[in-house]
Amino acid sequence: MTNNNKPQARDISALSTALAKPRQEIEEAFVSVGSRLSEGAAMLNKLTRQFEALPAALQGEEVTEASSQLRAVARTALQLTEDFAKEKADLTRLVEVVSAANSPIGELRRTVKMIGIVSINARVTAAGIVGDSDDFEVFTTDISTLSDSARSTIHEFSQVYRQLVTEVDQAAGQRDRFDAAHAHTLTELAHNLDETLEALDRQRQSAVASSAETGRVSRQIVGRIGSAVMALQVGDSTRQRLEHVEAGLDSLAEIVGGDETLAAEALTALSMLEQEQLRATAADFAGEVGEAEQALQALASDAGTIMARSRNLYGDGDNEASALTVLSAQLRVATEILRDCEMERSKLEAVAAAVQQTVSILLGHVAAVQDIESNMRLVSLNAAVRCAQLGPRGASLTVIASQLRELTTETVVAAEAAMAQLDEASALAGAFGAAAGGDNAGQIGRLEQQANHAMNLLTRLDEGLSAAMESLNADGPKVISLLQAAARGIDGQSRLSESMDDIAMQIAGLSSDAMPDELTAELLPVLERLRKTYTMEAERQIHSRLFGGVVAAPVEEASDDMDLEALMF
Repeated sequence: MTNNNKPQARDISALSTALAKPRQEIEEAFVSVGSRLSEGAAMLNKLTRQFEALPAALQGEEVTEASSQLRAVARTALQLTEDFAKEKADLTRLVEVVSAANSPIGELRRTVKMIGIVSINARVTAAGIVGDSDDFEVFTTDISTLSDSARSTIHEFSQVYRQLVTEVDQAAGQRDRFDAAHAHTLTELAHNLDETLEALDRQRQSAVASSAETGRVSRQIVGRIGSAVMALQVGDSTRQRLEHVEAGLDSLAEIVGGDETLAAEALTALSMLEQEQLRATAADFAGEVGEAEQALQALASDAGTIMARSRNLYGDGDNEASALTVLSAQLRVATEILRDCEMERSKLEAVAAAVQQTVSILLGHVAAVQDIESNMRLVSLNAAVRCAQLGPRGASLTVIASQLRELTTETVVAAEAAMAQLDEASALAGAFGAAAGGDNAGQIGRLEQQANHAMNLLTRLDEGLSAAMESLNADGPKVISLLQAAARGIDGQSRLSESMDDIAMQIAGLSSDAMPDELTAELLPVLERLRKTYTMEAERQIHSRLFGGVVAAPVEEASDDMDLEALMF
């Protein structure tokens, strides 16, 4: 190379300055990518841990206990449906039986009214037969007294009966309104609970079955993160290697600008060394940056996969209710219905007690009617004896006495006929009163407690699931965005290898002389100093390949504070 074409120090420094630009771009790009990867990986690990814990929670004792209790609620709801249907039939029969008593009670009122009329006729007839005789006056007075007593007793009997009819009609009306409000509600509730519990069981089974797959994907993600981190080290290693090339060019510029006796040999040796180092750096960077991009893209894809699987398995938070959420809502409805059922059965129990109490009162009135009938029969018999003593004059009064005996007999028959119906009503009331009260009422209360307990258990689990889904919905898109942004940050970095190759060609153009077989002693310390700065094995290999046979032992001793970082590679 002629002196006219000899490179100047400023030309070599310009190459060093030009090399600093891709080094800075690589450093900035990889720092940004590393920051996004670190943030995205931390968020992804948090999400993964949350969803890895859900299968165990779904298989826990609390869910098993809650499911068992809810199945008991469903079974009892079906049993209540059957019980309510039977109670309604009994209540309908009670209305019929009480209504059927109306006819004999009406006959009873008519008979008592006839007794009153006959008693008046008896007094008139007796007065015409015997005048002021005391014998028949006692007879007619007793008949009138007994007639008034019978009328009063039957009046009270009728009033109590009307009250009974009103109470039974009200109970029937209440039950009809309840049936209208809750027609098929209990049956639907039982079936809905069964269906939701089956959905929860399927979700639990899917969660268990997918836990292994979730673990595999999670481990794969961890591996992807490790691979991405390792791949991103190409940025740091490339930065260091470029700094070493820049240092070599700076050393060359210093020699060219100072010691002209070493300039030619330094141009040959150092230009060859640095262009070899730069070409190798560019080649390694081009290959490894592609691997880093692939690792980040694969990581983003895996993150999207595990999030999609989590949504498919556990629901989508805002858009789709989980089985637990549906079940909790159904339980709230169930507890309200069970409370209504308990109130309804309490009303039925009160009606049953009222019916039995009313029938007991009516039985007392029937006993009074029987006493009146007995006394009336006795008075009529005495009257018949006296009339027989009077002969033909007492014939009319004998007929009246006979009518009184017949009417009083009819009174007892009508009263007993009414009580036959009312006794059946009392038996019906006792039957469904026992069913509505006692242990059954407590059973509904216990059932509500079980439902509330199960709902509390599932609510806690659902809160954990909701929290996981909220995190997934909030952080999932951020994770994917961060990882995709990291992958995009790597994309296009390979073009910098072309810039490095261009600069390497310019370095190669600094000298066209062949490498001498033996280097001058003054150049050896420079080469040795450069070799000590290397942190990559590839750099050392290139150095050894070019100068292994000509580089002498180090001129200066290694100090105690030598670069330990260099020794680690």
